[in-house]
Amino acid sequence: MNALNTRAFAFNTSCFACLAALALLVWACPVSAAVRDAEQWNITADKIVHYDDPPSVIAEGNVVLEKKESALEAKTSPTEQWDKLLGEVDDDQDDEEGKALVLTEQGTTTIKADWLVYDVNMGQAKLRGNIFINIKGDTLEAESGVINLKDSTGSFENAVINRKELELHLEGRVVEKTGELTYRIEDGWVITCKLEEGQTPPWSFGATDTKITDGGYAHLKNAVFRIKGIPVFYTPYMILPAKRERQTGFLFPSFSLSSKDGFGVETPFFINLSPYADITLYPRYMTERGFMLGGEFRYATDEDSKGMFMAHFLDDDLSDPSEEEYYSKGHYTHTNQERYWIRGKVDQNIGKWVTRMDLDIVSDKDYLRDLNFSSTDFDANNARFRDIFGRGFEQEHDEYRENTIAYLRSFGNGTALYGDFLAINDVSDTEYSPDNPSKFWKLPSLTYAGLVPLWTSPADFSWNAGYTNFWRDKGVSAQRFDIFPEISTHIPINRYLESTIRGGARETFYAINDGDAEDWKNEDSANRGLYRLGGDIGTTLFREYGAPELGEGWSHSIRPFVEYEYINIADTDALPLFDPVDEIEEANTFYYGIHNFFSIFDREKKADKAGDHEDVGEEDDTAVTERDLAFFKVRQGYDMRSEMSDKPLTPIEFKTGLYPVKDARLIYRTQLDVYGEGWVKHDVEATYTNLRGDKFGLDYRYDKELAIDSISGNIWLELPFDFAFGYSIERSLENKLTIEEEFHLVYQPACWSVDLVYDYEPDDKTVMLIFRLANIGLPLGLDLNN
Repeated sequence: MNALNTRAFAFNTSCFACLAALALLVWACPVSAAVRDAEQWNITADKIVHYDDPPSVIAEGNVVLEKKESALEAKTSPTEQWDKLLGEVDDDQDDEEGKALVLTEQGTTTIKADWLVYDVNMGQAKLRGNIFINIKGDTLEAESGVINLKDSTGSFENAVINRKELELHLEGRVVEKTGELTYRIEDGWVITCKLEEGQTPPWSFGATDTKITDGGYAHLKNAVFRIKGIPVFYTPYMILPAKRERQTGFLFPSFSLSSKDGFGVETPFFINLSPYADITLYPRYMTERGFMLGGEFRYATDEDSKGMFMAHFLDDDLSDPSEEEYYSKGHYTHTNQERYWIRGKVDQNIGKWVTRMDLDIVSDKDYLRDLNFSSTDFDANNARFRDIFGRGFEQEHDEYRENTIAYLRSFGNGTALYGDFLAINDVSDTEYSPDNPSKFWKLPSLTYAGLVPLWTSPADFSWNAGYTNFWRDKGVSAQRFDIFPEISTHIPINRYLESTIRGGARETFYAINDGDAEDWKNEDSANRGLYRLGGDIGTTLFREYGAPELGEGWSHSIRPFVEYEYINIADTDALPLFDPVDEIEEANTFYYGIHNFFSIFDREKKADKAGDHEDVGEEDDTAVTERDLAFFKVRQGYDMRSEMSDKPLTPIEFKTGLYPVKDARLIYRTQLDVYGEGWVKHDVEATYTNLRGDKFGLDYRYDKELAIDSISGNIWLELPFDFAFGYSIERSLENKLTIEEEFHLVYQPACWSVDLVYDYEPDDKTVMLIFRLANIGLPLGLDLNN
């Protein structure tokens, strides 16, 4: 047996020939002209001993084993690149044409250890001391182990694994590497977030046996969930979907404990149908209510074509007349035990048609505030649909829930066709009659509208032609035909005044389908004809202050105006009332007002870039930014109709807005009655947010005629030491009643958070403790209802 000792601190001249021969022995696959055939292992160490019979290697001290993977790439020569930049090469020609194939190398796998023995024939290496393996960014550290370099398998003692892309951290007494990116762990634990060296995991899942799949799932047997090392709960089997690839499997469950619902558990199950569609099931069991079924279906083919539907069903054991405490404490009025909520939205482009669908059906008016937890929580569902589709649902307490299908086709010549179906999910307790009609449905509504130039004149011709079939279960129903053509044009008075005038006629016809109401017993049709004239005249004055020549200062524009509207209705007989089109009244009113707009602008130096603007002549290196600062509008009307002769002046309308900083907004609207009623309306909206995450919102409503006086507000503060505080309130000042009040105290270090929530309503008080874990499906929650 021959032996050769050498020092290899690099590939120096003295050991180059030896290591070249070793590389050929270590790589067991034959070499060919293909890319993969150029792969090889390179080894360096403080000391290397090579044995010929059997072929093997022993390396000691700073052992590094590196696998190189070669690839053939099409490279463009520098000359070709310059030719293309100079426009001497056709951009449309095949990108691969004329390019040379170049063999490139990049390191993909690195193995380090204090000691290594490698059997060339078996392709197996034994390692000891400070083992470190890096495979495509994933790392494994261990005290000792055995690895097969041919199939990337092995076994390690006291090992730690970090899956970089999946943010998966695992430790175990014994770790078996069953594939390139798959593992089996005995007596270990797993956490789905990054840990610093020596850091105690804030939470973890321990198990006697764990299998990690290539897709990122962790299958655990005898799993124990720990917080700071303290066991919290146990389950004989669990799957953690700590992954970025979509794959069928269980998601993390949620738990609740409530004096009303009892103990509850929800175990979501995800089903991957295709890259564009999936289903999630939400089975939930509550000891006091029974078993609830839930499901969600999603699909998305592109940004403009997507849909999501959700549904929950419960045969409610509490919704029984014998449960007197449940009804009296919650002030519930429903009597049905079969309870459900079906909702969904669709954005779908079909050819040149744009379609939208909104679905919102509940079994009773108490559902959304009674069954308001986990996957059926109204606020969470509403926010989620708003984020995806830009629109949510009717208010939580609304008893008339709209379901619509709308479609739009624009013809590109100033005309468009719009249609929609409307159905109302009515869960009110109202007793309807022919004279107290129910809510109408639209089955369907069609509108054809357009705006086109009137020949070669400066005038425009517009029209709005519509048909709607209004249906009611109780009360009058009708088919309505409505057409409204109008001509508008600018009138050149002088260079300082801007003016327009418009005029049109409107004809509306009703075919009465059901005349069971008292006013329509003997009528089968109705119609209304009207014509409308209007116009406006105004001017705009503008001035800049500060140093506009330097791009620094503020500007003010002011626009005084006068408007006029005249509507004459030839036939003032009673009409069936469905929407604002039917409620048009005669008018003969002048409006006058003034609008003010303020903005600020600032000259900012552009970021310097090395090499920019060299040899290209002079170029402005500044940018002027402008943003709104404030506005103020005031408007009042003078009604010249004879019946308004005693009080011809309309309330003065004020509207102002202030934007003190970029992310702050304050809007205030009010109306002042000049005949002794005083301020009849107030409306305040204030919002603020910053990059740190702090938020503030305020909404105040006052309407003297409708007896509305309410305020709602919310605040969210990011505090030091990973804490955050949130507060929201909705209160009726008219009734001196707090409708809802909620407090949040959140602790949110990296990769996990705990949220302590207190929610107050007049008929319910709720305390929740919610844990959220990084990369784990649904939150772990504990519900404590008082």
